[in-house]
Amino acid sequence: MGVSDNAKGLILAVASSAFIGSSFILKKKGLSRAGIAGTRAGAGGFTYLLEPLWWAGMITMIVGEIANCMAYVYAPAVLVTPLGALSIIISAILAHFMLNERLQRMGVVGCVSCIVGSVVIVLHAPQERTPSSVEEVWNLATQPAFLMYVVVTVAAVLTLVLHFEPRSGQTNMLVYLGICSLMGSITVVSIKAIGIAIKLTIDGINQITYPQTWFFLMVAGICVITQLIYLNKALDTFNATLISPVYYVMFTTLTIVASAIMYKDWAGQDAASIASEICGFITVLSGTIILHSTRDQEPHPSSRGTVTWYVRSDSLKNLDEEHLLNILENGPQ
Repeated sequence: MGVSDNAKGLILAVASSAFIGSSFILKKKGLSRAGIAGTRAGAGGFTYLLEPLWWAGMITMIVGEIANCMAYVYAPAVLVTPLGALSIIISAILAHFMLNERLQRMGVVGCVSCIVGSVVIVLHAPQERTPSSVEEVWNLATQPAFLMYVVVTVAAVLTLVLHFEPRSGQTNMLVYLGICSLMGSITVVSIKAIGIAIKLTIDGINQITYPQTWFFLMVAGICVITQLIYLNKALDTFNATLISPVYYVMFTTLTIVASAIMYKDWAGQDAASIASEICGFITVLSGTIILHSTRDQEPHPSSRGTVTWYVRSDSLKNLDEEHLLNILENGPQ
């Protein structure tokens, strides 16, 4: 008995999460080293391109993304995308040991919630229905509902880049992650189209000669480059244990919406299965929120006779970027 397409997609998605979760940590350490030697990525520098550890993280991420792309060919986005929660667990654990970003007890609860939610989604995921040609994919991409989604997405990205990034990009991680997530949703549907074209070509139905295939490739390339630029800025500016879950929630939600609109992933499923998938997805989101809320908040001791106030932005990367105000008590002797 052969392995089903959904099973192949599941195996590839799990492998992808392992590579991508590790890449966050490698790239984070590479960015930290590069920031010491030159201009930080968050400040517009590109010194990290000379850092071997960053490239190790990049290669690991590329391998993970390739596995992820292949997973989308064999399984629907509603199955593959939520399994990205496994990368959060891996990055949180590695950050605990390698970056000294503490994973507290409730963080373990968050990890368990992500796993439970992922299992529920896997058990109720719809079977993949592969289009017979890239032209069929093009027809799905040019339907009015998806075109409206693309217009709204591009408008939102331009607004974030031109208006919000100069004003609050260094203090609000949702600016960088919003750009990455919005572009990421377009990346996924484009890469899925490319993967389908490659799969059909390997099966003897040549899709390389169709201009639609190259159009999807161009769109995916633009989106991936944009994602990398702004993800590097986010990693260099904010805490890795904070970035991973928030990015996952935003990216996963937008990707499932985009794929459901374009590929109609839930067509033909009964209400019970759809409800189970939604519940599993909410469970995964709850786990990521728990991980977010249990980020490192270790108190810093203050000396006797001193009142120490920390006025801090929750999204700042480290103590050097906090504002510390010491008010010495001058009471009676």
